[in-house]
Amino acid sequence: MADWAIIGEWLEFAVRWVHVITAIAWIGSSFYFIALDLGLHRDRNLASGADGEEWQVHGGGFYHIQKYLVAPANMPDGLVWFKWESYATWLSGFALLAVVYYLGADFYLIDPAVRELSAPVAIAISAGSLVFGWLVYNFLCDRFVNANQTGLMVALFVVLVGMAYFYTSVFAGRAALLHLGAFTATLMSANVFMIIIPNQKIVVADLIAGKKPDAKYGKIAKQRSTHNNYLTLPVIFLMLSNHYPLAFATEYNWIIAALVFLMGVTIRHYFNSVHARKGTPYWTWFATAMIFLLIMWLSTAPGQVDAREEAKGAELRFTEAAGFEEVTDIVLGRCSMCHAAEPSWDGLHWAPRGVHLETPVQIARQARDIYIQAGRTHAMPQANLSFMEPSERQAIVDWYLVAIRG
Repeated sequence: MADWAIIGEWLEFAVRWVHVITAIAWIGSSFYFIALDLGLHRDRNLASGADGEEWQVHGGGFYHIQKYLVAPANMPDGLVWFKWESYATWLSGFALLAVVYYLGADFYLIDPAVRELSAPVAIAISAGSLVFGWLVYNFLCDRFVNANQTGLMVALFVVLVGMAYFYTSVFAGRAALLHLGAFTATLMSANVFMIIIPNQKIVVADLIAGKKPDAKYGKIAKQRSTHNNYLTLPVIFLMLSNHYPLAFATEYNWIIAALVFLMGVTIRHYFNSVHARKGTPYWTWFATAMIFLLIMWLSTAPGQVDAREEAKGAELRFTEAAGFEEVTDIVLGRCSMCHAAEPSWDGLHWAPRGVHLETPVQIARQARDIYIQAGRTHAMPQANLSFMEPSERQAIVDWYLVAIRG
């Protein structure tokens, strides 16, 4: 019989690996081109008619780079498009969202203490919110493309804060912050797919037809590219937040998320200013540190309950399976000194990853992770500091498989 827990764990790992690889490629190329564009020397009279140029050295070679404000006079051969990095990042990210939060909706997406939802409804809210976000954002950009862009950025920030509050009002804390990251990443990738690349294709088509491209397409693409520049770092924070309960499992998690977007602005403002040779705004370091200290302070607020208080559904299958009493004794003896509301292990002030294993209900709810982390592998207890015996690990495996097979 196939061990679906093991298969699922490796599937999640594989998808996560692909997502990280593609994200590195996308973010790396994005940061490079932002720095390149800001650092171009535009005070030179270039015979080619280019808007600016820069010389760079890397890997033992020299590169001479020129940028055309709209397009060169003729269509160049071998034009390289930077788009698949973005597409692959979003597709792999959505696949990971589906594998972890859709297939495991009852455990990771829904928290009845926040809002009672069925799995189909929760999944529909998740997917629908991504579409809704793009429609609202795209409307604002189209409406204010010729307006003050700072005002547009403020409007975008208001939308993001609203979505942070919405997600934390319907989903479990861990899922809420990750969804805000997915929401933002969807805007970024859709910018590439729906706006930037199509506009560039119009310019290319005009060049091939011998027409002079309209400068408005470059202006629109520049607007969206700037937004992506400022949103990248908050997305990374939100994607990593699911490993840190202090970020997601507090009463003020939505405010923490909002402040993260402000940190993204201050950090990117520093680098953008340096790359554009417009000085070194060290004040952004102080501002970022102050915002982060505020986040740390907010994280000490009373934690939200990211769990259910009653065993039901799948949990009953594990509590009623043969061997559960023995496994409960094992977990209470080997794991609960760390995985508790008030850990007794020296140096621990909160349960790792926010996982509590103090009651039969909590143990049943974490059955799959216990099976993987302490049964099938020796990942837990950490360094086997509580001396879990091989026979105890086997008891966990036997109990889990009996429950799964019914």
